[in-house]
Amino acid sequence: MLLLSWGALFFNVLTPSGGMIVPIPHAVSQALAQGALILAIVLALMVNPRLVIRSSTFLVLVSLMAVLALMVGLYSPFPVSSTYRAVRLAGFVACLWLLSPWWGRSDMAILRVHRVCLWGALVSVVAGAALAPGAAFGTTGRLSGVIWAMPAPQVAHYAAVLLGTSAILWMCRVIGGRHAMVAIGLGAAVLIGTHTRTALVGTILGLAIASASLFLGHARVRRTTLWTIVLGAGAGALFAPQIVIWAARGQSAQEASQFTGRTKVWDASLQEDRPLVTKMLGSGLSNKSFNGLPIDSNWIATYLDLGWAGIVVQVTFILLLVVMAVTHVRGVRRALALFLIVYCITASITETGTGDASTYLLDLTVVAALLVPEPGRRLR
Repeated sequence: MLLLSWGALFFNVLTPSGGMIVPIPHAVSQALAQGALILAIVLALMVNPRLVIRSSTFLVLVSLMAVLALMVGLYSPFPVSSTYRAVRLAGFVACLWLLSPWWGRSDMAILRVHRVCLWGALVSVVAGAALAPGAAFGTTGRLSGVIWAMPAPQVAHYAAVLLGTSAILWMCRVIGGRHAMVAIGLGAAVLIGTHTRTALVGTILGLAIASASLFLGHARVRRTTLWTIVLGAGAGALFAPQIVIWAARGQSAQEASQFTGRTKVWDASLQEDRPLVTKMLGSGLSNKSFNGLPIDSNWIATYLDLGWAGIVVQVTFILLLVVMAVTHVRGVRRALALFLIVYCITASITETGTGDASTYLLDLTVVAALLVPEPGRRLR
């Protein structure tokens, strides 16, 4: 039942964008994704009928962000859509509270169900690429989901998290070699196919920091790190031209420096004249666009939606997770948390997520679930 509830939450943030090989009208697919939140709450109530919750400063801060979104949405220039998004965020957070009794368990239940959802998403992407390769690689040659429409950056996110968590679990001997080989191979192939540079950088940085936290206590980590450096240096020397072509994605140096034109949208949105109240509290949750163009930056989008207050709340709960991870006992939980935190921070530069119901918020919830003490240990 926990898997079903978390899976419904995961499906809720898979809002389709683009075409699918199955001719489902966009309105229907959008209703299915957004309606999954109600199913997730119902399933969470079934698995937790006594409404038991664990205290969590992280969820308190996320709840504060949802309350801020509700308050601002009522006075937003687009009150109906903004309030609807705020209510959706509030329901999303309420479901996370209902699932909080499963935090801190020795079997890492929240991480396990999250990884099952990642497997499902990536299997659907690979199946879509096998059935309709032209459609799957139709967006400038970047792999995207076509059985259920998922843009390339979103697919890269799932691949990166599955790859990184699988590598850490294998290094800590939590999963076997075959399981890890399949997961890492699938994640790496999909990540390369999406041509998403931010996801690749976030994966490398996250794994480097997670491995550093395990370096002294795990011989497998030391051996893996050494071989990764040697093989990475060799591959970089042999395939340097191909790597440059992959990273360039057919863009000029100027386009790459502007993050594929994103900086133009960022500059225009920041230079817009806004009242002081709007600067402080934002104008309500939006579709994360400015003048019809995607913002593609978590911090710019948060500033526009929730103002400086929203940025302060988000920075606070991310810093809280960082402090919890740094002060946590050395081991697999700490390494997984560090990887996810570093990845989310890196990806937030060119993607939106932590200011709304999203997979990024689920990732950070997994971090919080990994870092809290076991329920029985707290009672003792």
